[in-house]
Amino acid sequence: MSKLQVICIGEALIDKIINKSDSNFRNYLGGAPANVVCALRKLEVPAAFIGCLGDDEYGREFIRLFQQLNINIDFLQIAKQASTRIVKVMRDESGDRSFSGFEVTKSSSFADEMLDKLLLNTNIKNLKKLFLNTKYIVTGTNLLAFSQSSDALYFILDFAKKFRIKIIIDVNWREIFWENSNIDKDAKLKKVKKFLHHADILKLANEEADLFFNTSDPSEISKVLIKQPDVIITNGAKPINWYLNGIKGSNEVVKHTSKIVDTTGAGDAFLAGLISRYYLNSNLDNHSKIKENIKFASVCGLLTCFGEGAIEQQPEEKLVYKFLEDSGS
Repeated sequence: MSKLQVICIGEALIDKIINKSDSNFRNYLGGAPANVVCALRKLEVPAAFIGCLGDDEYGREFIRLFQQLNINIDFLQIAKQASTRIVKVMRDESGDRSFSGFEVTKSSSFADEMLDKLLLNTNIKNLKKLFLNTKYIVTGTNLLAFSQSSDALYFILDFAKKFRIKIIIDVNWREIFWENSNIDKDAKLKKVKKFLHHADILKLANEEADLFFNTSDPSEISKVLIKQPDVIITNGAKPINWYLNGIKGSNEVVKHTSKIVDTTGAGDAFLAGLISRYYLNSNLDNHSKIKENIKFASVCGLLTCFGEGAIEQQPEEKLVYKFLEDSGS
C-alpha cells in the first residue's frame, strides 16, 4: 500500500478578523496547520490533525468541522483548563492583514501550547499505525514558543524518523507567539532556525527568508540546511521563487480581475495545493511540470482570498481547474 496520508501538527485557533475601516469583526476558524489540513481534505488528500483545543465552544466547532471533512483526529487533545486561542487580525481595505495580539481569556494559557507528549506516548501503538501510512508531516514553528508543545513536537518528529516520513515546514513566523517566552529575539530566531534543519521541504515568505537566512535565493537557503531541502519562497503578488528536485525557477503570480477580500490563509491553501499536486501525484523532475504544479498551488491560494476567512473559501480541485481554464492559464 502506498503511503498517502499527510499529518498536520500545530495550532488550531480563532481568527478574529477586524476591519480597520469600520472596526467590525467576525470570528473564523483558523491556525496555519488547521488551515492546511482542511485545504488538503478539500483537495481529497487523506489527512490527520494533531494538536490541542480548548474545552469550549470553539474547540467543539473545530471538532465538528474536522469530522465533516473526514479528518483523522484520533490524536487531537483537549485541554480542560485552557481556552482555544483567539488571534486579533487587522485587515485593511486591500485585504492585507496584520496580527495585533490575542484576546484575553480567564485561563492563564492557551490550548495549542498544551499539546502533551505524555498523552501521545500513552497511545504510541496507534501512533505507529498512523505513521506507517503517512508520507508527509506538515508543521510550523509556533509550537516552539512554549516548552510543553515544543517537547511534543520534537517527540513526534523524532518518532517519525523511524518511518521515513518527510517533514514539510512552513516557517509561519509570528513573533506575538513568543512574547512571554523570556528569551531575547536573537535566541528566538536561533531556536527557529535550528528547527528548520528538520525540513525536507521548506516554505517561507520572502521576509522570513531575509530574516532567517539573509537571502531570498531558495537554492542558497537549501545549501545551508542539513537535509538540503526543497525550498519555496512566496512574496505576495510578486513572483514565487523555488528550488525543487535540484531545479531552480520562478513563477509569476496568476493574474486575475477579482477583488481581494481577505489574504488570511492564502499561504496555507497554496501549500496544500502544492502537496496535492507535486509531492503526492508526481515525481517528475522537469522544469515545466514544476511550474505547472506551482501554478495550481497559486490558484488554490488566490481563490482563498476572494472571501473572508482562511478555511471557508478553500477550493476543491475542480474549481481550481475551472479558474485556470476560464483565465486561459
